Amino acid sequence: MQALRFLLPFLKPYKRLAIGALICLVGLVIFDLSIPRLVQRIIDQGIRVHDQEVVLYTGLLMLCISLLSLAMAVANNYLSVKVGEGVARDLREAVFLQIQDLSFGNLDRMQTGGLMVRLASDTAAVQRIVNISLRIGTRAPLLMLGSLLLMVDTSPSLALRLLPLILLTLAIVTVFMLRMEPLFLMVQQQFDRLNTVLQENISGVRLIKAFVRADHERARFSEVNTVFTGYSIRILRTISTMSPLLTLCVNAGIVLVIWHGGLAAIQGELTVGQIVAFTNYLLTTLTPLAMMAMLSNAWANGLASIRRIKELLETVPEVTDMATGAATPLSALGEGPLGVSFCGVSFRYNQVDPAGNGEKGEWILCDIDLAVKPGSTVAILGATGAGKSTLINLIPRFYDVIGGSILVNGVDIRELRQQDLRALIAVVPQETILFSGTVADNIRYGKPGATLTEVETAARAAQAHDFIVRLPERYETRIEERGGNLSGGQRQRVAIARAILYQPRLLILDDSTSALDVDTEARLQQALTQLPFAHTSLLVAQRVSTVLAADSIVILDKGRVVSQGSHEELLAHCSIYQEIYASQLGDPELSASMFSEAVQP
Repeated sequence: MQALRFLLPFLKPYKRLAIGALICLVGLVIFDLSIPRLVQRIIDQGIRVHDQEVVLYTGLLMLCISLLSLAMAVANNYLSVKVGEGVARDLREAVFLQIQDLSFGNLDRMQTGGLMVRLASDTAAVQRIVNISLRIGTRAPLLMLGSLLLMVDTSPSLALRLLPLILLTLAIVTVFMLRMEPLFLMVQQQFDRLNTVLQENISGVRLIKAFVRADHERARFSEVNTVFTGYSIRILRTISTMSPLLTLCVNAGIVLVIWHGGLAAIQGELTVGQIVAFTNYLLTTLTPLAMMAMLSNAWANGLASIRRIKELLETVPEVTDMATGAATPLSALGEGPLGVSFCGVSFRYNQVDPAGNGEKGEWILCDIDLAVKPGSTVAILGATGAGKSTLINLIPRFYDVIGGSILVNGVDIRELRQQDLRALIAVVPQETILFSGTVADNIRYGKPGATLTEVETAARAAQAHDFIVRLPERYETRIEERGGNLSGGQRQRVAIARAILYQPRLLILDDSTSALDVDTEARLQQALTQLPFAHTSLLVAQRVSTVLAADSIVILDKGRVVSQGSHEELLAHCSIYQEIYASQLGDPELSASMFSEAVQP
């Protein structure tokens, strides 16, 4: 019932269509139930007494009813499909918007394949259950109830004799439906796993081929596929067991009607027409039960899908805005580049364990105190796993701090609406994401109305213009899925151009020049200092050459700030920086040469 209550708000916009479908369905049921009575009339009042007029007029009436039934069925099908498709569309949109609203912490615990199944397969299952409920699913119980009443009206004694058989059939259907729902839930969970493995193999096909791991991935897919197939077979086995039992009940009912009805007819208690009508009503009682049983897989599948969608839509984002009206307006930040202050910031992933077993992640950042002045360029350097990316991901509130606070121009970022805060920031992540479309479309992604001239200007600053003009269609060249027709360095430069065109007040580059050669990176760093808009820059890097020209370099180690200063200051006093410098550049004269080139105007 909870699943059905959850679905009601999505049905509300289509209330009139649904009521229209049900009205057509009630009319269709009434017409269906009238046919056996008319057959009884033809036999008892027409054929038995040789009255052709009764046969003729009753036959014409049956023909008219059949035509009306056809019209009602067509109207019911049309309206049911409209309601089902509308509900499915609204559910897909709600699921998509929920995925967009969820925080990174929520998404980290969800599988991509599972989300795709909810968006596509589960919503389709709900569409089917709505469609079926407005057609066969409602028609079957109405037919069954109406037939039972007319059976009692036709012959109470015969109906009483068949009552145990009807109850037995109902019990069989109920038991099998209760068994089917958990099986379908397991099938959908395994389908999630199957989709996840498939999605990972498709996205990582180059890596799989490079490491010759096709056999391993084939075995991995085969294992998941075997489990999925096993649960599917259990469902089919259940259905195949149920069908013969229902057929046996229907046939037994017909035999009992003919037996007891025949004896009653011989004794003059029933007419032949009544026996025929009673038999038809019995079939109209048992057949809907069989139909409902056969449709139980769709219902079980649909109910399981509703529960899964409900679970997703009721997931509360870990990062939320303040109540409406309580948020600080953007005007409080003033104009110009943003200054960022980290005040005793601590953070760990999995602060709230979804399994409820009390386990939490280890601390990634510990008591970070750091000030980034407006308009400055600050680099964050450290080994892999030092917490660099985590630190900058806290600024746009991809995650919320566990301890301490982050201030932007003196305002706690938790007091700002997420949308307002992120509108001031451009982040170029480690993993470059490009969308299907042209090069120009990808660059103007954050500023859809940008002219081609603005796009080219941003591309020149990102050192991307030269390679773009060598592409077959220049800026109109189509980018393949995930940028497959561009090199790693080209993808990074397109992503940087996208961020530059956005003209943010805070530009964050998260190790996004790692695929560039030293000369190209040096030209890019020089271009970033000459952008035609005021901004603050945060550079996350592992290479010393990336941070040489920064106003300040922050050394992060094991989640703590261990030192901060200019290149020369750190080289003189910070042992960690000295080790990084020695391992990457080694020669002090080479380092000095690179430093002078990096800061040269």
